[in-house]
Amino acid sequence: MKQSLQLKLGQQLTMTPQLQQAIRLLQLSTLDLQAEIQEALDSNPMLEVEEDLSGDDSHSGINEQAPASNELNGKDSADGKSDAADANGADQESNSDASSDGDWNEDNIPTDLAVDTSWDDIYDPTPSGTGLAKPDSDDYDFESRRGTSETLQDHLQWQLNLTPMSVRDKDIAEAIIDAVKPNGLLGQTLDEIFHGLEPHHEELEMDEVVAVLHRVQQFDPPGVLSQDVRECLLIQLSQLDISNEDVRNAKTLVSEFLDLLGGRDFKQLMRKLKLKESELQAAVQVIQGLNPRPGEQIGSDDTEYVVPDVFVNKVNNRWMVQLNPDIAPRLRINSDYASLVKRADSSADNTFLRDNLQEARWFLKSLQSRNETLLKVASCIVEKQQGFLDFGPEAMKPMVLHDVAEIVEMHESTISRVTTQKYMHTPQGIFELKYFFSSHVATDSGGECSSTAIRAIIKKLVAAENARKPLSDSKITGLLAEQGIKVARRTIAKYRESLNIPPSNERKRLV
Repeated sequence: MKQSLQLKLGQQLTMTPQLQQAIRLLQLSTLDLQAEIQEALDSNPMLEVEEDLSGDDSHSGINEQAPASNELNGKDSADGKSDAADANGADQESNSDASSDGDWNEDNIPTDLAVDTSWDDIYDPTPSGTGLAKPDSDDYDFESRRGTSETLQDHLQWQLNLTPMSVRDKDIAEAIIDAVKPNGLLGQTLDEIFHGLEPHHEELEMDEVVAVLHRVQQFDPPGVLSQDVRECLLIQLSQLDISNEDVRNAKTLVSEFLDLLGGRDFKQLMRKLKLKESELQAAVQVIQGLNPRPGEQIGSDDTEYVVPDVFVNKVNNRWMVQLNPDIAPRLRINSDYASLVKRADSSADNTFLRDNLQEARWFLKSLQSRNETLLKVASCIVEKQQGFLDFGPEAMKPMVLHDVAEIVEMHESTISRVTTQKYMHTPQGIFELKYFFSSHVATDSGGECSSTAIRAIIKKLVAAENARKPLSDSKITGLLAEQGIKVARRTIAKYRESLNIPPSNERKRLV
């Protein structure tokens, strides 16, 4: 094959480190942003926290409650290109920084410093970064490395170590504990546990495994290490006062008629047990006080903290949106260090100062861009969802990403980034910004109803239903049709399941 040289013209979007940083900060949650800011403060001597919040804001590197700026605009089909336009400030200088750097003279500093190649040492170049410290730093994943959360197996092993047992029985007990599932029930049958132990213990018999199982089933929490739900409930009932008639009836219900109880066939249960309705109801209440998944009490998932990014309040009959001033410290350029930078000096010390100065300036611009974009999108959401703020979820209007993208003149991908893991504090509660987006369903009047509003109506109807005769999906469909909302029965079932509402036969109650 003959080799040749060819000249081609083409366009290519280059994601500079500054632009990558602006995009990444845009999608960080509040807690991740705080970690990112702290990392920048630790690594860059040019950045400092403005301590006096009551002073003149002209020295602040970022105004957290600045109004949405016209600088954040643009729309392209490609995500990278749209973010380049939306995060404006990452590709050109802003004159507003001239007053944010204190007493030093910015005219002596070049507007574009060649420091891009060194940014990979400080910032993750991928836009999917988490904003946390690097794995080799001291602050990396502090909670998981130093946390004291206890798993269910740890809790059971601790009790086993305090229980007098022979070495053989302790080996059997450890094998049983190893087979426990997070919900507290066994994930293996006794036969599987027995065959796993048999090669390591001579003349092992099943009776030995059963005897050890009965001992460890007395561990906390009650009902743990049970083979099924029936055994789990019976173990818990055995720890109650068996002289109580309601407890005895509950034990009979669980041991002999658990399937009928699960199917809510109360009439047949009263006939088989020869109980009055009040007596059956008392026995059912005892069972409802038990825990079929005892392991979930131990080793709960890590706590997730939610800090609202924006506050919405009504002032003079108008809804006002304000950024949370406490989500991040106010930063500025250290004027003393910045004044040490010399334009023509190429020494190592001066290069270090110049590089850090440029990185600090871009970091402040990225924060400013993030805040302005967040405020602009949140304001648009509030403008379109005033009915929700006044009357609750039933007044939610249908809205998709494209609707907001057109109003704020940004790409849908940017709106998606801004609304992910960002929270709004409203009189109705704290909600993720994505909560306000939903599809629509047609109404008889020719209008549209939000799927979120339909879910709220379903939840309200179920809460007010007769527990003896719960509303079926078909009945709910008819009730919505009376309000002019056209929804198929299968759609009602889908919405009901998304709300974790069981079907009508499982909602039936004795009252």
